[in-house]
Amino acid sequence: MSKFLVLYMAPAKGMEEWMKKPEAERKAEQDKMQGEWGEWMKMHQAYLSETAGAGKTKRVTTGGVEGVKNDVMLFSLAEGTSHDEVAKMFERHPHLGIPGSWIDVMPANSLPGMKDM
Repeated sequence: MSKFLVLYMAPAKGMEEWMKKPEAERKAEQDKMQGEWGEWMKMHQAYLSETAGAGKTKRVTTGGVEGVKNDVMLFSLAEGTSHDEVAKMFERHPHLGIPGSWIDVMPANSLPGMKDM
C-alpha cells in the first residue's frame, strides 16, 4: 500500500461569501454536508489514517514569517494501491458540494534517511 496526502481545497473568497449567508441557511447546508461526510468516512475509513482541519496559515520564507490565507480547509492521510485508485475514491466526496471546491491527491513519498529520525 502506498501513502497519499489529500488536500480538501476551497477558495478563501468563496468561504467568505458563504459566511455572509443567513445563519439558518448556512447551518442547514452545513448539517447536510456533515451528515454526508460522516457516511462517506464510514465507507472509506479503512483507507484513511487521519483527517483534520487546517488552521490559520503562517508562511515562512527567507524574508520572515507572515500570516496568509490559502485555500486548504482540511487534509487526510490515505493509503491505497495506486494514485488513481485513491483519487477515484474522492470523486463523489461531499466536500465537492462547496462551490468552487476541489480535492488534491498526491503521493506522500518518503525521503531517504528520514524514517530513522
